[in-house]
Amino acid sequence: MSSTSFKNSLRRIGIALPLMLALLPRPGLAETLADALVGAYEHSGLLDQNRALLRAADEDVASARSALKPVLQWAGALTQNFGTTRASSLAPATSTESLTASINLIGELLLYDFGASAYRIEAAKETVLATRYTLLDIEQQVLLRAVAAYMGVIEARDIVALRNNNLRLLTQELRAARDRFDVGEVTNTDVALAEAQLAQARSGLAAAQGALLRAEEEYRNAVGQDPKNLTPPPVLRDVSRDLEAAKALAVRQHPAVRAAQHQVSAARLAVESNEAAMSPRVTLRGNYGLTETFNEDRYTRGGSIGIEAGQTIYQGGALSSAVRRAMAQLDAQRANLHVVSGQIVQEVGNAYASLASANAQLEASDRQIRAAQAAFNGVREEAKLGARTTLDVLDAEQVLLDARSTRVTARANLYVAAYAVLAAKGQLMAVDLRLPVQIYDAAAYYNLVKDAPAKYSKQGKALDRVLRALQKD
Repeated sequence: MSSTSFKNSLRRIGIALPLMLALLPRPGLAETLADALVGAYEHSGLLDQNRALLRAADEDVASARSALKPVLQWAGALTQNFGTTRASSLAPATSTESLTASINLIGELLLYDFGASAYRIEAAKETVLATRYTLLDIEQQVLLRAVAAYMGVIEARDIVALRNNNLRLLTQELRAARDRFDVGEVTNTDVALAEAQLAQARSGLAAAQGALLRAEEEYRNAVGQDPKNLTPPPVLRDVSRDLEAAKALAVRQHPAVRAAQHQVSAARLAVESNEAAMSPRVTLRGNYGLTETFNEDRYTRGGSIGIEAGQTIYQGGALSSAVRRAMAQLDAQRANLHVVSGQIVQEVGNAYASLASANAQLEASDRQIRAAQAAFNGVREEAKLGARTTLDVLDAEQVLLDARSTRVTARANLYVAAYAVLAAKGQLMAVDLRLPVQIYDAAAYYNLVKDAPAKYSKQGKALDRVLRALQKD
């Protein structure tokens, strides 16, 4: 097939141009593909789940940063002392009893740890970036599922309509066969054949109605609302046919690949952090306390401040084991990047193959429908003249029904394949489609928590308001 024929066929059958979805008119209460994609984006529990996981990863950065900030603690005690004291065998025994209260304020600040904490912070940041790209990849899956669900309902409804029309035609054929039997033009066998074909049509209609119910359930789950008056998707203006360029683009920008790259970086920093953890730590430590004994005039007030240095010399091999484990994780993430890149390249190739196959099937079904319609019309006219049997008419009607059903399925497959191409290249996100939705800002929560704000600080109070809003949603 020539490239011009391919492009013209895409224009004729009407695949949606994603970038124009939000700008399309919406007649009456009709529901467009853009509406379905908006519903999926706004009501997906899977997206909500992974957005929460991203916020959890954001908190890991705050936790890692806190290691470089002062640690302030307090400790208090209330002690009752009692007993009996005798200085010698000749002296009388005296009882001692006192109540002592103490409170201490303890501060600690890490001064230097050979970069172990800094490496942990950078590793947490890389994990955040990997989680963001994972969220984008899941967003693509959610939107592609919505496209498949939308086209699945349209396909199922069209098949039901074809089956209903076929049932009406076969009912007419049975009536005609009985009329011809009454006048002796056909035998009882012809009538039985028409009855059998009609029963088969009823069975096929029941199966199609069951498939429609399942398609509607999938739509409700994928989109979050009932399928109403779904309109056919608009026309796709252009689809790139350069397979090698598409594969190269996908390897560079697909969210799954980008997530794997950041996971490799995080694993590499984890190795550096565990190696640095074997070095000494220098800490500034201070405390101030008050101790007072009740019913006496004695009290103690004072504090201390100093710099401490220390290093774990031996811990049963735990530190070395942690380094080796981090190295193994790095090797695993490097291998995962290779696997993911290969899978993405394969998905692009599969998507383009499916698109070409569905397009070819659609063109073939168009030709088949024209030929089957002409054959059916001719056979039916010949049957009226006695040149064809009832079986010939029924067979011709079945061929025409199969051709029309094939076209309906091919059209749905072509739409899904076109969007699968976009997903395989990493271009099926709400931003790419210009959907009329509030795009989730993956950096907003991170910017609030990255510096580990105190609970009662201005930034901490703003964060509390954000968390309450999220819980309401």
